[in-house]
Amino acid sequence: MARKSTKSHRDGIEWVGDSQIEFRVRDLVEQCSFDHVRNTRVFCYRSWGAKTRAYARIWGLGRIWQQALGLQPAYVIEVISEKFDKLPQDQQDMVLIHELLHIPKTFSGALLPHRHKGGVNDRWVHEIYARMKR
Repeated sequence: MARKSTKSHRDGIEWVGDSQIEFRVRDLVEQCSFDHVRNTRVFCYRSWGAKTRAYARIWGLGRIWQQALGLQPAYVIEVISEKFDKLPQDQQDMVLIHELLHIPKTFSGALLPHRHKGGVNDRWVHEIYARMKR
């Protein structure tokens, strides 16, 4: 499960790479036909100690960082262990789908917003999850 742990002394957050979540995300990408998502450029981490209301969040590697570091677009999905782990598996899957929906079709490193035309919303998540389960 764990790959590399990074702890911030400033805020007490600990991040650990999570291959089980990565496997689930890759499976969801396939099942939901998110053909634009490059699985090899989506990294999954589990965190503890985050002061957030979220169950998970996604981080994109913006264009300026890609250019400065000579890297391709990439995303990190972070699950907030204290909250995410308490959810039943179907809810966890919907949370992961929600995070994947933030990735634009261009897979550019940018993120789609919540409250905007074409942005991520719960109705969209439920529709995709229901389609996937059929």
